[in-house]
Amino acid sequence: MATPRIVEQYLTSQHLITELAAHAPAEGANIGPWPGVTIYRFSKPTAPIWETTEALSLCIIAQGRMAVLDRVDLRVYEPNHYLMTRRNLHFEAQILEASPEAPFLSFVVQIDPELVRKVAAELLDQGRERGEQAAWDPNLSTCVVSTLDEELLGSVLRFVRALSGASNRRVLAPLHLEEMAVRVLQREECAHMLHIAVQQAAGNPVASALTYIAAHFAKPITVDMLAQQSNLSPSAFARLFRDRTGQSPYQFVMETRLNRARELLIEGRLGVADVAHAVGYVSVSHFIKGFRIRFGTTPRGYTTQALGREFRTAGAASE
Repeated sequence: MATPRIVEQYLTSQHLITELAAHAPAEGANIGPWPGVTIYRFSKPTAPIWETTEALSLCIIAQGRMAVLDRVDLRVYEPNHYLMTRRNLHFEAQILEASPEAPFLSFVVQIDPELVRKVAAELLDQGRERGEQAAWDPNLSTCVVSTLDEELLGSVLRFVRALSGASNRRVLAPLHLEEMAVRVLQREECAHMLHIAVQQAAGNPVASALTYIAAHFAKPITVDMLAQQSNLSPSAFARLFRDRTGQSPYQFVMETRLNRARELLIEGRLGVADVAHAVGYVSVSHFIKGFRIRFGTTPRGYTTQALGREFRTAGAASE
């Protein structure tokens, strides 16, 4: 028997499909009744033209499947996942699963930088009160795909419902939009997006190094190489980098590689050895050791657990 929480999440998903279908009667992009909201509807597999994102954006798939090509990375995601993208990102998309009876439906909202700054500042202050280290800078990643849990799904449904009626849009929609931002930005996968506005406003001398890491993490990287990107001495750069990110350059590069490795393992297109080499590890054994330290299990064990969760969720939803 399915648990009450799984049943509730399934019902919430069905309600979201109904709401989005009502807001998106036309094929293609339907501009929503809120700034930065677009609802997409497709009745057959297609390759739509996606506009460049102008702000940190959240995309929820309510029904169907879509593949996203971001530069050289291909990601496939379904109704139980969401996609976060940073601003000024252009990517190609392919609708993989859609039909007239069950059209592809997705919800995209661009989150205002001022709201990001507000939420980020509050979450960072809470982290300092608990003695936590500073969050990562957002510039190291273009997008994040993560599992959609019932809390985030519920906040999305409440926001979409609040778009009906002028009074709801004026009073309730801003509250639910902020709730969505909080629930996304407090996730581990999106922790490096917390500084998106704070760092840009204050200026970040190590931003060029972070950009370099994002583009070259699969290749050998040294502190000297990163220091050159910031026009600093290696010692000054290392101190500033730790102050800005809460990590040493070495730790930051390793964590970037391991987080990308986790994404590749979930996609299931590569074996463990290929994933290790794809993210810059020469030694597969060193990769497995680092992965176990970071995530508490081996790469193969992590893949097995992820597949098991998907199987259990699919089985519960069909009961």
